[in-house]
Amino acid sequence: MKKSKKFALLTGAVVGATAIAAHVMKKKAEKTTYEADLIEPIEKRKMGLYEKYGKRILDIACATAAIVVFSPLYLGVAALVKLKLGSPVLFTQDRPGLIGKDGKETVFKMYKFRTMTDERDENGELLPDDVRLTKFGKWLRNTSLDELPEAFNILNGTMSVIGPRPQLVRDMTFMTKEQRARHTAKPGLSGLAQVNGRNGISWEEKLDWDRKYIQNVSFAGDVKIIFDTVKKAFIKQEGITQDDMATAEDFGDYLLRMGKVDVDTYRENQAKAGEILGGKSIDKKDSSRIEKVEQSAKSQKYSVLMSLYKKEKPEYLRLAIDSMINQTVP
Repeated sequence: MKKSKKFALLTGAVVGATAIAAHVMKKKAEKTTYEADLIEPIEKRKMGLYEKYGKRILDIACATAAIVVFSPLYLGVAALVKLKLGSPVLFTQDRPGLIGKDGKETVFKMYKFRTMTDERDENGELLPDDVRLTKFGKWLRNTSLDELPEAFNILNGTMSVIGPRPQLVRDMTFMTKEQRARHTAKPGLSGLAQVNGRNGISWEEKLDWDRKYIQNVSFAGDVKIIFDTVKKAFIKQEGITQDDMATAEDFGDYLLRMGKVDVDTYRENQAKAGEILGGKSIDKKDSSRIEKVEQSAKSQKYSVLMSLYKKEKPEYLRLAIDSMINQTVP
């Protein structure tokens, strides 16, 4: 048999096996995916041909290639997580995904490598995130290696290579309908917000980048974001944690801290998130976090030191003062 025929047969077999695996995984994912039925529906967005059909082909090809090529890395990281943090190696969490036919978000299970321990206090409650996040866990996050298992989310169709990053369900309950428009696109491993600041930008900026993405979904745009992501995450090794926080700040916590929602609205939306997640009430750990955010929102004070230079133009002083006024917490 000629080499060209062997290659064609091998390629066909790989493509066929990949298609079957993706179909099986999609059916399995459907069993654990459910609707956020307690939230108000939003208007659906018309998708172009690429987003509707071509994007899925790109997703399967990229996810399969990543799993095959980086299989030694998957095994190595899994072994290190098992050794340093114990079982389970994978961390799963329910995240809001693409909206369904009725305009309400579906909620799917997202996979990551574990980065925290299971340390608990004397009452059996999990310790705060900053205590449970180890140096090894921080390294996994800074290198984005904890994101590797999301390739299986891409393969099963709950995520895409490129799209708005899936946030927490409790973030979704604080979003306006305009901000939730990001869920009219399948959530992605990376997106415009991730290559334009990641957690170094404000929540409003992140959500704005997501809205810009859904307004112009294209193959060329996705390819550019893929290359920018590789450059930022693996070459520059930009971290995903925010300032001195162990994990990125929740949207609701940010809104309360900035005085953009009141305590009653904050607690109401936190409770709604718990109900969407299967009637889960706010546990002691979350209750403690909420209390700290509320206290922080009440007691925050800032000092500003602004240097002025003798030969600077006077209008620069007005611009600087306006900037501070616009960013002042009420």
